[in-house]
Amino acid sequence: MDLLHKQINPANKIFIGFIKLYRLTLSPVLGNSCRFYPSCSRYAEEAFEVLPIWKALPKTAWRILRCNPYGKGGYDPVVKEHFEEQ
Repeated sequence: MDLLHKQINPANKIFIGFIKLYRLTLSPVLGNSCRFYPSCSRYAEEAFEVLPIWKALPKTAWRILRCNPYGKGGYDPVVKEHFEEQ
């Protein structure tokens, strides 16, 4: 099954809901300060859409930890292998 077209686990949907709530409430207040593309919230949403929760949680946490003024930033897709094939 294609990673981009699989069913999303209900637990993952809960995390996606929290991410969307963050985008509606806190993100406008904090401003656009992400050093990566896609943004950290979009990265997290995509991780929970295409990966099992046990992979999405640590990848998202690691990404957020790297998004700081001293981090390099840049292009960082969730599933690197998928994007390299295209």
